[in-house]
Amino acid sequence: MGEVFAGRYELVDPIGRGGMGAVWRAWDQRRRRYVAAKVLQQGDAHTLLRFVREQALRIDHPNVLAPASWAADDDKVLFTMDLVGGGSLAHLIGDYGPLPPRFVCTLLDQLLAGLAAVHAEGVVHRDIKPANILLEATGTGRPHLRLSDFGISMRKGEPRLTETDYVVGTPGYFAPEQLLGAEPDFPADLFAVGLVALYLLQGARPDSRALVEHFRAHGTPGAPEGVPAPLWDVVANLLQPDPQSRFKTATGVRRALAEAVELLPADPPEAADVEVFDQLGPLPPGFGPQGPKSGAAGGGPDPRKAAGAAAAAGPAAAPSPPGGVPTAGAGAGEPTRTDPRAAAAAPAWTPAAQPAPAPAPAAAAPAHPGSSATGSFHLAPPAHPVPQPARPEPASAAAATALPGPAGRGRVAPPSKAAAAALLAAALLCFAVGVWALTQT
Repeated sequence: MGEVFAGRYELVDPIGRGGMGAVWRAWDQRRRRYVAAKVLQQGDAHTLLRFVREQALRIDHPNVLAPASWAADDDKVLFTMDLVGGGSLAHLIGDYGPLPPRFVCTLLDQLLAGLAAVHAEGVVHRDIKPANILLEATGTGRPHLRLSDFGISMRKGEPRLTETDYVVGTPGYFAPEQLLGAEPDFPADLFAVGLVALYLLQGARPDSRALVEHFRAHGTPGAPEGVPAPLWDVVANLLQPDPQSRFKTATGVRRALAEAVELLPADPPEAADVEVFDQLGPLPPGFGPQGPKSGAAGGGPDPRKAAGAAAAAGPAAAPSPPGGVPTAGAGAGEPTRTDPRAAAAAPAWTPAAQPAPAPAPAAAAPAHPGSSATGSFHLAPPAHPVPQPARPEPASAAAATALPGPAGRGRVAPPSKAAAAALLAAALLCFAVGVWALTQT
């Protein structure tokens, strides 16, 4: 059978990857049910701190997928969550493309309900994107959405785990104020909800940079094709570049959305054909719906090998659905640390153009601005810098900068033979004067 973790969780098969490690389907021997287990190989302190923050989050809400328990075993730790089988919003768009407006409103209402519960705990999610919004496998019934992945969330007022000139999240879903170094706050999450809404309505990830530039230069644009005006009024408010011009709370957005739904036309008949499939696949040999089969042989998969293979393969790219806005890869990759100043210097994208695929970057190359990997990214110097309190420079650093920098690899060059001889002669002369002075007393 599979490897038993901490005497309780039997790892069955890998089902995905998160920002901090591999995600497994596991059998909880105590509760006698299948769960999702995020397994973290204990590595650097940063990753462990993020793990501690995520597993400590306890929010009981039907639209939130928060950790339920955790365990440690040798060099690995894990935490478990409910097993959600319907994939993410990225899977749904890959299957159907643009979704009917009323169906989108149902999804948005559930997302905002979960986000309101998160914000009520003082937590800013900081990574709202389609890949982190999961669905129960409800078939053609009413969809059931779960907001997940709190690996980079933080409570307001908590100390950051990154430097102040780094922004954490997923490129393409940053709020404009995040790129200026503002402290994490609820309006930034609501901006990302607006981008997710446009993604669901148009079937492709919108170009957030072009949208922000258009809003700033020309004001709020008219409703895009296929988006009803009442619904666009709500989405456009979420996408305002100035956080003071957006909705203040997720609950306020829900109220406005409910009013907009009353003005929407009925969805076309084919809207009833939207089905949320089970994306997990069958259980491997030796396991059944009620758990491991008695007498089944086999050692099960090794999570160390599977995690290594998944890391080598990299995140799988979700299919690119048709749409009239530029799109980028929709997979959720490993955390990266990138300098987006190269992206800021690039020419602005035009909303009607499809961006060319980015070449494979070298190890130290900055990520393409369309990257969907979650991580921390170095902030480019803003056009209007956010004032920061002055910090005294350490004396050692000041002394180091005052010295002339030697060429080459940074070592101090040895003195020449002539200089060494002169120093030796001066030392002998001082020694002789000292001896003569002692003999005169």
